[in-house]
Order: sequence, then structure tokens, then C-alpha cells
Amino acid sequence: MLTSLALALAGCATSPGQPETTIATVEPAAPTTAASESLPAPGESPEPALPALAPLAPIVPVAATPFTPAAAALLEELPLAADDLWDRIRGRFEFPEIEGPDVTKWEQWYVSRPDYVARMIDRSRRYLYYVVVEVEQRRMPAEIALLPMIESGYNPNAMSTSRASGIWQFIPSTGTFYGLKQNFWFDSRRDVIAATAGALAYLDKLHAKFDDWQLALSAYNWGEGNVARATERNRKAGLGADYASLPMPDETRNYLPKLQAVKNIIRDPGKYGVELGDIPDAPYFAVVHTSKQMDVKRAAELAEMSVDEFKYLNPHHNRPVIAGADEYTLLLPIDKAELFAAKLDLIDQPLVSWQAYRMRQGETLQQIATRFGMSVETLRAVNGIGTKSTVPPGHAVLVPAQSSSRESAESLTHAVFTTVPRGRTFYYRVVRGDTMNTIGSRYDVSAADIRQWNGISQNAVRPGQQLRITSDSAPRAASAKRASGKPLRSATTRSAGAAKDTAINATRATASVKRSGGRRTPRAARASIRRTDTSSTPGRERRGKVEPAAR
Repeated sequence: MLTSLALALAGCATSPGQPETTIATVEPAAPTTAASESLPAPGESPEPALPALAPLAPIVPVAATPFTPAAAALLEELPLAADDLWDRIRGRFEFPEIEGPDVTKWEQWYVSRPDYVARMIDRSRRYLYYVVVEVEQRRMPAEIALLPMIESGYNPNAMSTSRASGIWQFIPSTGTFYGLKQNFWFDSRRDVIAATAGALAYLDKLHAKFDDWQLALSAYNWGEGNVARATERNRKAGLGADYASLPMPDETRNYLPKLQAVKNIIRDPGKYGVELGDIPDAPYFAVVHTSKQMDVKRAAELAEMSVDEFKYLNPHHNRPVIAGADEYTLLLPIDKAELFAAKLDLIDQPLVSWQAYRMRQGETLQQIATRFGMSVETLRAVNGIGTKSTVPPGHAVLVPAQSSSRESAESLTHAVFTTVPRGRTFYYRVVRGDTMNTIGSRYDVSAADIRQWNGISQNAVRPGQQLRITSDSAPRAASAKRASGKPLRSATTRSAGAAKDTAINATRATASVKRSGGRRTPRAARASIRRTDTSSTPGRERRGKVEPAAR
């Protein structure tokens, strides 16, 4: 039915000048892995109910591509329906079995929380097939596809206290190293496609280094540098260098037992009184690539989905409008993709009802909110601006437009938006002898970041100039000195800080990647590692507690 509708619609209106959109079936391309939703801590209110999932429609293969190359959306051939995905996963378990009280403890933890397990399984229905296929393409054990259950409970919106985000829980610096862009418009750490690619690539690298999956997963949680040093110390002491022999933090020591517990429950749910529910061994979503800017609300309408469900499949888009790039990636239920493609192909009008507004000297967010008929809280939420943060004059904020127009859409392309991270904001006054690079090194940020935050096109700075810097790292006092050698005044913190995670400024072509978690490395040691270590990663910074310890 949908196929015939799409063919009819596509045949009657294709504008050669329209931006091209392609829809690809999720028979994944190249693999990649790594991250986590937090378990609800004692006393926390339960997670809001997720939008109900529509049952999957039977998947009918498309005999030929129904759209011309000039169409706004192209849909590739869809795969045939298949059997139960759980059976496919069970048949490919390869990790050595772990037994003992730690495994039993976590089995009991999950079994005693049936609502949490049900939510985790319900979320995984959207993404699990895709991850399983990516894992298999890399010839990895099926247990790897279960890691997001440990890391995030398969919640793409999971955010730890150290700002690790997405189903694979990438911290900002690691995400950047694996090509996961994070800016005003989107955060690719929450993009299931991109983050899975990065995570699997990292796990592949760790397994190649340690030649042992237990050590690789320990390094994934604790940091490859920590695991490498622990194994070396044990060898020098004449001790075993395997997983069971290494001293490690409690979080890492519990990591594999938790995975084993989940594996045991999935292998024999009846034994534990758990109802997994059927998940078809077929893709849940199709991947849409489009160059068209559009409101999130309009995109959901075109796909005939609720806005909440659209956002749940596309959590990487930060704003109510999809913009800020040459091409955008959307995930849609596979039974909605054809209809979305056909409708988008027919539309030759702006789909954006937001515009950029440039801040003027002395203007406040409250004044702007009143002018555009919205509350200041909504204005801050739409733009990701914290309650104590300000926007400098000359920077833009996203505000509603009176109507959808090409001018509004074009204003989004040319405006300079300021991203206000959840970290701390510093205001630094330039002194004689400073350069953009030396200032950036004090705060573990790049010169490009400073230029973007301050609307500067070149690296030149002048004494007395004030720069806005956002960072999770306090300035390093040892290097923050005047040209005369006297200590600088301490920078002023303007907003509440988040938990620390170390930004990696070593040579990017050779430095290994660090993820959060494990023990903290002393500041002096971290600075030294950033300058000299190009062969191993010193380890993941502690993420903060994202789940209660099992009792």
C-alpha cells in the first residue's frame, strides 16, 4: 500500500532543483562501538513512561527504487522479515562464562527490578537489530551488542554527571576523537548510527591491543592505559596478567559480572521469571539523509509520528529545528519511511518556523523573550542556555518566526550561535605575552573553540581583551602567569560547574582515546600525559555515580 502510494506521489511531482534526500535501509554499512543510561538511584523518581511503540508492519521488499535521482527522498530495497532477534543473539555468544557471587548479585538486582528491565528491553527494540548487525560485520561476539544495556540501559538520552552521553556513553573529548560532532545544533554522541560506529571501533582497537575480550572490556570501562599498566605491574611481580588477577576499581570489577548477569537472563528468561517479548530479526528504522532544513514538529508530521517518538529516534538534534549542516540524518520507523519520502518530495516551501536573532549591546534575554512572545525559561531551553549564563552581544539566539519563510531559514545558516556547555564559564582578561594557544592550553580547550565562543576570526589577541571560555577544567595555575612572572588573577567562574572530564590535547593523529570512569589521574600526571603520551590512554576519568551499587 505504502509502496504504491509513494510511487504515485513521486511520479506526479519531482522538482529537479530541490535538495536531495536519500533513505537507506538499515542493513548497516561499516561497524563501530562503546557507552550507557544510568540505573535509577535509590529515592529517584521513576523514569517517565516512553511513548508506546507502534507494531511493526510486515516488510515488503521493493522491487526497484521508486524515486528518481532528483527526488527529495530515495528509498533503497528493504530486507525481508525474519525470525526472533533474541535467538540470533543467543546463538552467537562467545565470551567465557563468569560465575560467582558478583554475577548472582547482579542477577538478583535486575530480577528485583522488573519495571526497569521492561523499560530497558522496550528501548532496545528500536536499536538492537542495527547494533547486532554492526557487531556481526566486525566479527565480534554477540555480547558486545548487550553492552549498551550495561552502559545506558539503551537510553540514547542518558547523561552521566561527567557529561558522558548516548547509548555508548561517550564523554565530549572521546566523542570528538571518534568524529562525533557536538555543537549548537546537534550532538552526535546521541546519534545511534555514528556513536555505534565510534564505540565498535574503539572496542576493536582495545581487543587488538590486549588480545583478550575481558581485558578489552575492562579497558573500555577503566581506560586502556590503566589496564596496560596493571598488567605490566603484575608481570613484573610474577603475578597473572589476566582479568581475574588484576587489581581494579569496584566499578570495573562489577562491569563484566553485570554483563554476564544480563547475558544469563537473556539466554534463559524463564529461569529468572523475566518476559523479554519478541523483537523481530529485522530493522526497526530506516536511515534518511536529507539536505532540507525543517522543524522537528514538521518532520514528525510528515512521517505521521508523534513528536516524542520522533525525538526518541533522533535525540542527536538539539534544537526544535533541524539545521546547521549540509546534510542531516534522520531515523524513521521502517513502515513510515516511504510515506515521509513521498511527502517530502512534494513539498517546495520552507519547513522552518524559527529564525536567528542577533543580540544587541545591553539587551537581555528577558527582553528578547517578551518581544517574541515566549517565556525566558522557554528561550533558555530552546537555546541550551543555563540559568546563570549570558549571551554576548553579536551572538545569535533561536526565536520563533512569524511564519515559515526562506529568509528565516537562511538566517539560521549565516548566524553565529553560541553554545553554552553545562560546564563552567570563565572570563579571562588577556595580558601581555598571551597567545590564543597558550590561553586555550590553560583551560584544556582549543584556539578554535575560543574563537567560536567570542566571534573572533583570527588568533590575534591584545592585552586587556576579555575572552569568554567554557571548560570543565579549572585553569592550570602553574602556566597562568603574566609575562613578568607574577601570578595572574584567578579567573571568575560565572556558572555552576559539572563534574570534571579531562580534555585530551595530545597530537590527535597519534594519541589514544580516553573515556570517562575509573580512578582519577593526578592533575600533574594528566598534564604530562597530554604532552608526551602518544601510545596509550591514561584511563577514563570517574563518571560519577550513574547507578546504585548492587547490594
